[in-house]
Amino acid sequence: MELKRVVVTGLGALTPIGNNIEEYWKGLSNGVSGCAPITYFDTEKFKTKFACELKNYNPLEHFDRKEARKLDRFAQYALVSSQEAIVDSNINIDELDKFRVGVIWGAGIGGLETFQDEVINFAEGDGTPRFNPFFIPKMIADIAPGNISIKHGFMGPNYTTVSACASSANAMIDALNYIRLGHCDIIVTGGSEAAVTKAGMGGFNAMHALSTRNDSPETASRPFDATRDGFVLGEGAGALILEEYEHAKKRGAKIYAEVVGGGMSSDAYHMTAPHPDGIGVERVMLNCLNDAGMKPDQVDAINTHGTATPLGDVAELKAIRNVFGNHTENININSTKSMTGHLLGAAGAIEAIASILAMQYDLVPPTINHTTVDENIDPSFNLTLNKPQKRSIKVSMSNTFGFGGHNACVLFKKLEE
Repeated sequence: MELKRVVVTGLGALTPIGNNIEEYWKGLSNGVSGCAPITYFDTEKFKTKFACELKNYNPLEHFDRKEARKLDRFAQYALVSSQEAIVDSNINIDELDKFRVGVIWGAGIGGLETFQDEVINFAEGDGTPRFNPFFIPKMIADIAPGNISIKHGFMGPNYTTVSACASSANAMIDALNYIRLGHCDIIVTGGSEAAVTKAGMGGFNAMHALSTRNDSPETASRPFDATRDGFVLGEGAGALILEEYEHAKKRGAKIYAEVVGGGMSSDAYHMTAPHPDGIGVERVMLNCLNDAGMKPDQVDAINTHGTATPLGDVAELKAIRNVFGNHTENININSTKSMTGHLLGAAGAIEAIASILAMQYDLVPPTINHTTVDENIDPSFNLTLNKPQKRSIKVSMSNTFGFGGHNACVLFKKLEE
């Protein structure tokens, strides 16, 4: 069968460097760091005392007090970003066939803060099981798309993909395929995460995964730098409206980009470490290109997973070299995690949005905080260091990889009629 074309017609973002799409792009294009000392709890006894928290986020600007208490922050973020994307898409919800509108969302963890707080309250009590009646529905990862569909009446496919930090990229790929195959006209997709909590910080610290650059948090997320010492935890959400091309064209929709391919693979190697030769990463990019029917030399930009971990950055760049060969020097490679931190299950969504906006504005956001050359990284790579770079971008790739060896890659293209 002939696959249908899929385009992006709406965007929404709630990030550590901007609480909507306009603010997010301003932060990206100006190389703003979203990292600062943690304000949510006392970090005196924690190894890492900083994170990329949202700034000036007030749930009561979006929900009444009663509603806000029923929602974990990760679900709040999902509702806020998806609302922006729906408004941005200019769809008339009342005129839609709601059975053909789905919500496929990504979350690596879900309601971690809710789980943490309920267990602490129980442990500090007298042993009587007094749990909040909203404990379970606040915590479960699938409640985010559930709430989005309930709010808007969308009755198509509705679920959450969970593949650690690849979760929202997997959600986008599933959304792409449902529309391609003719099952849906529109899918709200993306991801959200709210893991800047005592349990989140403590757990990642125990794994030695986080940077401990407490004396200079704003420079702690430093992908590809020789002095990198781990990732910086972030939070927030990104939402995209994916729509069948003819459906979008018929209603005169604004189209940001075409989604031309998605690839998935597994490292099958280690719970948390990447394969040192980047075999799974190499395969996921090839799978994505093959799915799109495109050649490596057609790609202009790659927003890498680029977490600023000693092993991960090198393995990803090695895989890029293996896939793109000599064309690598013609590609702008960057890591927007240097500004936003690592949003875990929401990373794929906000980084896909960054790739789409980079195409729209012909500007590659920088990889900030680079000061020291890593001798293990080929100097011929254009890593877009410290300053944004103007260039025409027709095809952009976004990479995301998760604990467990999950790899996902999405390819976007400027629309050609």
